[in-house]
Amino acid sequence: MNRIKPGNLIATLVIALTSVLAPLGTAQEKKDPPSKLVQFHMAILKKGPKWTGTDVPETRKILHQHLINVLALLDSGKAVVAGPFGDDADLAGIFILRAASAEEAKTLTDADPAVKAGLFVVEMHPWWSEDIFKKRNSPLQMKTVYFAFLKKGPNRKEGDGETPEVQELQKAHIANINRLAEMKKLVVAGPFGDDGPLRGIFVFRVASLKEAEELCATDPMIKIGRLAVELHPWQVPEGVIP
Repeated sequence: MNRIKPGNLIATLVIALTSVLAPLGTAQEKKDPPSKLVQFHMAILKKGPKWTGTDVPETRKILHQHLINVLALLDSGKAVVAGPFGDDADLAGIFILRAASAEEAKTLTDADPAVKAGLFVVEMHPWWSEDIFKKRNSPLQMKTVYFAFLKKGPNRKEGDGETPEVQELQKAHIANINRLAEMKKLVVAGPFGDDGPLRGIFVFRVASLKEAEELCATDPMIKIGRLAVELHPWQVPEGVIP
């Protein structure tokens, strides 16, 4: 499988993770991200009130309809990547949508059969990334990568991004991103566009969750608790992430 060229990814990650770490304090900063990044809409699917587990025939039927809908969104280009998490968590999976507005993205997710049936509920976020995504391979094959939510850590304080100590740590953080990209371990990253507890994501193409955890642990901002990480195995269609 072809991979993203490290040079391109490094440039994107430096821009993207600078945005993750810097305060999203002004409307101008939110409206005018660096030009290499484009806005997508990330739908985080969580198990809903009607979730019964996959052993129930009616649930399996709805999940099959959900899969058909996901593939249709991918093939139309309205979704750029989508897939389920592979662990037994309340989070079910991720859609990343190419939509003109948050309203359009929400309309697309609300129309999903599993969402309409109450099996899943959706949490929407604007998300920025370089547009690296490709068409899925056919026939459909799924590949496991490792998805990391970067969250506000316990040692993050309002305004501390302006201190010399944190700025030096940020340089070390970016150097570590460059290193992981050169190793071809880190394949996607980007910041959320809202100023909430979720700051951004990493996606690793590695052999195991343990390896992804070890790579996250090398990040200087994670070491000091300014960022925290939540990791999940993520099944995505082959081909969509170069």
